[in-house]
Amino acid sequence: MVRISEFAVERWMDLYENDAKHNLAETCCASISLNDLLSFSQKKDLVDYSQKQVYGAIRGSEALRANIANLYSQSVSAEGVLVTNGAIQANFLALYTNIGTGDHVICQYPTYQQLYSVPESLGAEVSLWRSNEEKGWSLDLEELKTLIRRNTKLIILNNPQNPTGAILRREELQAIVDIAREHDILIHSDEVYRPLFHSLSQSEGTPPSILEFGYEKVISTGSMSKAFSLAGIRLGWIASPNPEIIEACASACDYTLISVGQIDDGVAAHALSSPCVENLLQRNLQLARQNLDALESFVHEFSWAVKWTRPQAGTTAFIKFVDREGRAIDDVVLCQRLQETTGVMLVPGSQCFGGGVDFHGFVRVGYVPEHEVMVDGLQALRKFMRDGYEKLSLA
Repeated sequence: MVRISEFAVERWMDLYENDAKHNLAETCCASISLNDLLSFSQKKDLVDYSQKQVYGAIRGSEALRANIANLYSQSVSAEGVLVTNGAIQANFLALYTNIGTGDHVICQYPTYQQLYSVPESLGAEVSLWRSNEEKGWSLDLEELKTLIRRNTKLIILNNPQNPTGAILRREELQAIVDIAREHDILIHSDEVYRPLFHSLSQSEGTPPSILEFGYEKVISTGSMSKAFSLAGIRLGWIASPNPEIIEACASACDYTLISVGQIDDGVAAHALSSPCVENLLQRNLQLARQNLDALESFVHEFSWAVKWTRPQAGTTAFIKFVDREGRAIDDVVLCQRLQETTGVMLVPGSQCFGGGVDFHGFVRVGYVPEHEVMVDGLQALRKFMRDGYEKLSLA
């Protein structure tokens, strides 16, 4: 029997989000309605009410797959895209298809638990490639080389990274591709937070997708949920320039999905069409910058207790809470007490990203809800910091 570890962050969300008054744990950009979506273009409606609701195109409609391919700077065609039920299914299918007993996997860490727990459940041995907190959550490329074994099958990346908001830049990605090519290793990059690069200077430029380096053994997964504010349509994708990878994933998909709904497919196709996609992203980039500035003000106000590396992309920040002596606070107790007394919901890092071993004192904050939600949540958090924070126990 296949056994898989409990999905800690999703279990936490399930337990607490329905009762949250100020949800600062959500990782999606502030959600939009279908009416909101229409406002980003000149189209008058999204749904053809006369269309018979048969099964949709098994791999996703041509229009949707073409629009997804356009996100990757012509490094993949519509034929290189497979539409799935969210990025969570995209990741699962790609891992299920490419990993098995006896394989070795290297996974960037910290990251979304699915990316290392699923390979473990499939019989693979996983080595965690740990980001360096003291160096802005950067990764050591020399360490990556030491982790490679004769049976290393896959390197898993998360760019931008959940929960830290750190990024891998072009030169780092190129080095990872060069290492993978040398050892004939597949790269799986969860890019669900692309293209929400909100805090980079113009001189830095936007980091490319893993698909854009001319290496065929690569997979990118993405979703409408995060940067595109449409989590409710539950639509994601697998993209690869390698037709064998897409065919293998499509074969596995036949057992789990058949097709996404026609309405969801049509809504996503519209959202990713021009000018809608540009207007939607501009809205979300502005919101991310505005809210991140508000969060940064909170961090500076309580700098004796709150430590962080400011995120460069995505929607999440990883923040450490300490006492007057700089010792980590019990982050689980902090999150529980905070929600009980103020209604503010955060995610504890040690339980949801460190398996109880790493990241004591850390919490994940989702900082791209509606601006009013962010402001009200931070105000409640400020009151808690003044009135009840120093009564918490240590980790």
